[in-house]
Amino acid sequence: METALHIVFERIEPSDFLRRRIEREVAALEKRYGRITACKVSVEGPGHRHRQGGLYAFRVALELPGGVHLAASRNPPSAQSHEDAYVALRDVFRALRRQLQSHVRARNEEPKKSFTQPHGVIERLLPEKDCGFVRADDGREIYFHKNAVLGEPFEALRIGAEVRFSEEEGRDGPQASTVHVYGPRHRR
Repeated sequence: METALHIVFERIEPSDFLRRRIEREVAALEKRYGRITACKVSVEGPGHRHRQGGLYAFRVALELPGGVHLAASRNPPSAQSHEDAYVALRDVFRALRRQLQSHVRARNEEPKKSFTQPHGVIERLLPEKDCGFVRADDGREIYFHKNAVLGEPFEALRIGAEVRFSEEEGRDGPQASTVHVYGPRHRR
């Protein structure tokens, strides 16, 4: 997190056990859903509330990259199970996980593009430099190192062999991170 976790205890003595449990819950959220920029957790102890008697109340506010704010609270008036702080804590983080799941789903709901791995043919091989070049179907020349070749040794590659590859941006332009021969293997 960019900002330290902030935990506030109201009408209850600060508890190292609750603090550690909260830290574990927040760490689990961050590990599963990505970066959390800030988190504030408020723990309200039992008693001193009019209708709820001896129930714990939790409020959690998260800030995510891009200024997204999510919040969850658990302060049900009749949930006797919330007389146990750990049950109330579990419930508030469950609610927050559901919100995060919805947020992640909504962020990824753009129409999925059908992904087909790029393909081309081996155009040049430079065995003395342990590399070669693929001519992609779109006409671009893509560099690859011998360590990117899958399924057979680099030395067995031939010019004109059809390949599928995974492309990434390299230091000097596009490069193939994996190259897999799938078509007829031509001679040099």
